[in-house]
Amino acid sequence: MVKRVILLLALFLAACGRDDKRPPPRPSGSRPTLNIPTPAETRACFADLSRAGIRFSPLPDRDYGGGCSLIGAVQLIDIGLPVSGIRGMRCGVARAFVGWARNAIAPAARQMLGSDVVRVETMGTYACRNVVGRSGRPAKLSGHASGNAVDVSAFILRDGRRISIEKDWASSDPQVRAFLQTIRGSACKRYGTVLSPDYNAAHYNHLHLEDDRATFCR
Repeated sequence: MVKRVILLLALFLAACGRDDKRPPPRPSGSRPTLNIPTPAETRACFADLSRAGIRFSPLPDRDYGGGCSLIGAVQLIDIGLPVSGIRGMRCGVARAFVGWARNAIAPAARQMLGSDVVRVETMGTYACRNVVGRSGRPAKLSGHASGNAVDVSAFILRDGRRISIEKDWASSDPQVRAFLQTIRGSACKRYGTVLSPDYNAAHYNHLHLEDDRATFCR
């Protein structure tokens, strides 16, 4: 009887330990993300944002388990152009995004569409999930699972127009098409991976921008 009580108590304590400390599971069958920035790289990135006059807040490093994490991340507060939908993102993604918005999106809209961009709309940054659209291939964690990507969906102009990836990628207006192709081309010089509606159906409504040191633009 005593042995049985001791055994039940041991099983109970073991179960409690698992419930308290078990990390959230990674999406089923996925491989972890890589390219974690070093502390030195993160500090250098923070310095770059500060020199550019960007208001941002450094975020504490978080490991959510299963390969999902936010390391070397920031929350952008003010880049000089309103941006919707962004949350925590790796500093490298943020730095490239600032340069893209200031030096590509803004001048291209002014010169090609005759109006200033007053807001950029996104579909978010961090999300613990697998890459979508990989049918027939092994599951892989998305760059979003480490805050290393941002999905951009539309641009609001001062004259009231909303230029969206979903509705205007194949616009009948050649200037609108040229604007979207131009800013994608610029993004490809700043990010390792850029995916658009030309890549696959999963990207029909956004540009996926990822700071992964690759060289893939489509």
